Amino acid sequence: MADDFRTTEVGARYAQALFDLALETGKLDLVRADLASLKAAWIESADLRRLATSPVIAAEDQSKGLAAIAVKAKFHQTTQNFLGLLAQNGRARDLAAVITGFEGLYAKHTGVVAAEVVSTQELTTAQLTHIRNAIREAVGKAPELTARVDPSILGGLKVKVGSKLFDASLKTKLDQMKFALRRA
Repeated sequence: MADDFRTTEVGARYAQALFDLALETGKLDLVRADLASLKAAWIESADLRRLATSPVIAAEDQSKGLAAIAVKAKFHQTTQNFLGLLAQNGRARDLAAVITGFEGLYAKHTGVVAAEVVSTQELTTAQLTHIRNAIREAVGKAPELTARVDPSILGGLKVKVGSKLFDASLKTKLDQMKFALRRA
């Protein structure tokens, strides 16, 4: 699921088109907020992921479904129109890549450094502040931090800053040990 949010060529093209339109119309922050809500919904809802990625659901039905979601979530008209266009063009499956591409363009435009922290349990405010300060020291800019819980990493943390991933998870360490033992 987290792997859904990687850039693709198609996603980058659609993201650029949406970014340019949002910037031109002065709705950049509104569209960004809509996409952040959509990203959270994508992570939480298997039904949304299935609607967008299933090859057996017709583009017209995907368009109606995404339009209904956009209206219910009270997305800005620019976002609603874009989601409809994406589905009509048979590209609803690229929605996660579009969101990632848009986030990158926004970060570049505003100078914001996006950072994501993945842990096995909810982090406290003090822990998040400590992580935010460490990232600020390393990067030289205040990061926009999002936290996510993923019990599958078993322990430790994964911190993604921009395109760089710092993986100090127990799962990765165990996988590395297993690989080393197999080679021995």
